[in-house]
Amino acid sequence: MAIVPSVDAKALLAAAGHRPWPLPPGRWLLAQRWEDLAFVHYEVDPNALARRLPDGLELDTWEGRAFVGVVPFEITFDRMFGRVAPPGADRFCELNVRTYVRVGDAAGVYFFSLDAASRVAVWGGRTYYRLPYVHADMEIRRDGENVAYRCVRRGAPEVAFEGRYGPTGPVAPADPGSLEAFLTERYCLFTTDRRGRVYRCDIHHAPWPLAPGCAEIERDTMLAPVGIEPQGPPTCVHVSRSIDVLIWPLRGVR
Repeated sequence: MAIVPSVDAKALLAAAGHRPWPLPPGRWLLAQRWEDLAFVHYEVDPNALARRLPDGLELDTWEGRAFVGVVPFEITFDRMFGRVAPPGADRFCELNVRTYVRVGDAAGVYFFSLDAASRVAVWGGRTYYRLPYVHADMEIRRDGENVAYRCVRRGAPEVAFEGRYGPTGPVAPADPGSLEAFLTERYCLFTTDRRGRVYRCDIHHAPWPLAPGCAEIERDTMLAPVGIEPQGPPTCVHVSRSIDVLIWPLRGVR
């Protein structure tokens, strides 16, 4: 049966003028579509957050302010070098807890955790990308432009997210230099191994089609394992309907 590609990798690669640095060398490994995302951000104390980062990573701040993001979404139509995704990894929910770091001149993302409903994705993310993936019971329900989302971590049900989110305004790319751009326009991630070695993974996508959003959060304890509790409601919420992404293999940072 013919596979209809969901991500037009050739078109994505041809549109790279917005990137902060050139496309990485070599061939991309994964093509994914990320759908119905919410960027739920909390402002936190920069010094407290910096102490929770591995050696080799420098906290990145916006006008001296530091943020942690809780990002629920769904991954669909995952491919590896154009091949169809294995069963269990072709469509699944994922929720990330992240902050923003720098290594040298590169600004990227650092993940404290990545909850996923797919055991295959958890295994692959831990094995090939050295990322702290964990298995969770997850559910996404859509009602027009609004999304109801639930994540409960397996083995640690006290770590959970439940809420609804949706747009409150028009979709537009983030203005360069804005807080929205700082929180979303990131084209690599950094991670470390048990020996403290730093690794980088480059990604590519179009500028984020963002809308201002609102979130009705019933429960959000995703930051508790990090040792940082949000003090009050989110600082800001942005949503995005979908974006196509290319992901390169992990590589060591000298």
